[in-house]
Amino acid sequence: MSTDKKNGSSCSRRTVLKSGAALGAASAMPMFYTRDAWAAKDFRNNPGNASSVTIGFNVPQSGAYADEGADELRAFKLAVKHLNGEGDGGMMQTMKPMNLTGNGILGKKVEFVTGDTQTKSDAARASAKRMIEKDRVIMFSGGSSSGVAVAVQGLAQEMGVIFMAGLTHSNDTTGKDKRRYGFRHFFNAYMSGAALGPVLESEYGTNRRAYHLTADYTWGWTQEESIKNTTEALGWETAKTVRTPVGAGDFSQYITPVLNSGADVLILNHYGKDMINSLTQAIQFGLRDKNVNGKDFQIIVPLFSRLMAQGAGENIKGILGTTNWNWALQDAGSQAFVKAFGQEYGFPPSQAAHTCYVQTLLYANACEMAGTFYPPEVIKQLEGFKFDGMGNGPTEYRAEDHQCFKDVLVVKGNQNPSSQFDLLEIVQEVPRAQVEYDAKIFGGELGPYEV
Repeated sequence: MSTDKKNGSSCSRRTVLKSGAALGAASAMPMFYTRDAWAAKDFRNNPGNASSVTIGFNVPQSGAYADEGADELRAFKLAVKHLNGEGDGGMMQTMKPMNLTGNGILGKKVEFVTGDTQTKSDAARASAKRMIEKDRVIMFSGGSSSGVAVAVQGLAQEMGVIFMAGLTHSNDTTGKDKRRYGFRHFFNAYMSGAALGPVLESEYGTNRRAYHLTADYTWGWTQEESIKNTTEALGWETAKTVRTPVGAGDFSQYITPVLNSGADVLILNHYGKDMINSLTQAIQFGLRDKNVNGKDFQIIVPLFSRLMAQGAGENIKGILGTTNWNWALQDAGSQAFVKAFGQEYGFPPSQAAHTCYVQTLLYANACEMAGTFYPPEVIKQLEGFKFDGMGNGPTEYRAEDHQCFKDVLVVKGNQNPSSQFDLLEIVQEVPRAQVEYDAKIFGGELGPYEV
């Protein structure tokens, strides 16, 4: 892949050479004679009669969430292969209902460009804007930070290009900051709290004092709120909540006060390398060896992944949390994806990879259902769409807020892993009904279809 030297930027890189001459206007043929009922309707980056269509993958290739971003990018590339009829098709074999044929999207070969969000909202927005304006992407995806997701989702709405969010867990993404042109397959902080509550009560009782260390941005804020609401409803007392900067590296100054706080639980609302560092340092400080208020001290990581577990090593053992998906699930969709990803890369995929792969297929399938790339019609196909066979059981894109609802996994760091990848033990598959909520509780407006 070569850097675009004309613009002096390496944030947006084309992987397959595109035929630029084919990006002209749509056919002048009367609409009722075309497969695409909206062929005569012009819209941003309309591929018209081009033989290919370009999508953008905007992921953290640097910064605190870079490990997640690397796996997201692997999954995106695999999805493109499957859409273009290469490989074994992965979840295209199991998705129901499904209109994909392995002939690209609407008969056009799928090409892609990539960008580096740097785990920073401004950088992500600038990268996405370049993809839209310079590379003429018809859809873009990515994430690994809710701050990034909210920022680029707003851009998607402004510019009329659909954003299929990757890893974003803040309630705000499909709450107060939801947008008509944004969709989220990943679960959110509210769902983590709802899923964790009964397990925390069973494991640790109803008389606890919790100390929160929280990433200081939209995701951390809403996770802290959701977990705090859950634990206080159990009868737990909140000793203190402390905000920490993303990418801090050294969390010792935040962990030291926990020792004398009277808390007997530390809740780490951190993700990626931040969670790896804060958990490791908390254990180095001897927190898990303490007995406070007559109870063994506990650490909880409400959201974590297999990649984080790998980074944390032995320290993750016995730690409770939630995850969106796990490669050890035995349903047909999960097994098909794990097989395809493993054949391509030699190791199992993470939840970030799963989410981004699924989002790519869902967008492509919606275009096939709509018979067009025209965004308002594609959006309408996704709104209220119910599907199965993609690793989380029966799933629905709720029309009111574009949030996916499905089962949630409560997991624990595996005490006796059988391999370097067998790091998360599934404690409970929490049914969708337990984590659902009224779309109105987080506010926000989706906005118009036409922009």
